[in-house]
Amino acid sequence: MAKIEGYNLPDDLYYHKDHTWVKVESDGTVLVGMNDFYQQSAGDTTYIDLPFEGDEVEQGETCGKIQSAKWVGKFVAPISGEIIAVNEELEDDCTLLNKSPYEKGWIMRLKPSNLDGDLKELYHGDKVGPWIKKEVEDAEKKKA
Repeated sequence: MAKIEGYNLPDDLYYHKDHTWVKVESDGTVLVGMNDFYQQSAGDTTYIDLPFEGDEVEQGETCGKIQSAKWVGKFVAPISGEIIAVNEELEDDCTLLNKSPYEKGWIMRLKPSNLDGDLKELYHGDKVGPWIKKEVEDAEKKKA
């Protein structure tokens, strides 16, 4: 797992600019969740409005809301596809987004409709470090 600017960002994942992550599974589906930068910035999650199984989502579309002690944020689909599962455990314990953002805190599973094209739009590999560094700088500027 890569640690960049104090944030855990696994190398095998793809990242959307709105801090969702994508993990491509061996069966062709993808898992989606919120990254470590998001969960550290937001603080403890207090509520999540999950998307619905069976819905079609487009890359960049808001498909849910996440609330923390600090603010309410949008949950954005990092790729297009059909939602085939949502993590219902989050309804009972939404702090899984904070405790385990890449394992138990996943949000939805998708059957992608344009995987190769959508992945090209995401941060991966050597593009992740510069992106997160800029996100950290921007966040620090907002605080000042």
